[in-house]
Amino acid sequence: MRRVEAVARSLGISLRAQEARSPTELDTVFSAMTTERADAVLVLADAMFLFQRKQIVELAARYRLPTVYQLREFPEIGGLMSYGTGLSDTHRRVAAKPGDLPVEQPTKFELVNLKTAKALGLTIPPSLLLRADQVIE
Repeated sequence: MRRVEAVARSLGISLRAQEARSPTELDTVFSAMTTERADAVLVLADAMFLFQRKQIVELAARYRLPTVYQLREFPEIGGLMSYGTGLSDTHRRVAAKPGDLPVEQPTKFELVNLKTAKALGLTIPPSLLLRADQVIE
């Protein structure tokens, strides 16, 4: 979270963190973000969020909040887009010894879901679509 806050500051973006510690808090958090007029949402990789991805994607759609996820598993079921690693990439590396793994930063802009973008009234710039590893139409 500290890295996200530092990058937001460097870009002049106002960031407001919201926490949901249980699935029952998710609706309240999305409602609060709407009340606070959030322009967009970033869902960080988290085990609870992954297990509740269907609920999170549905809440983002209901509250009409453009949402970016760190895992491709979200846009695969209707989320707007992901930037980061997918679980299949991560799982392939689990068998390696930690010291043998290279230090990497996510470089994949894996998925853009055009159906979701259209439902939110968003136009995805062609330059972004060209960089996407996969576009869901």
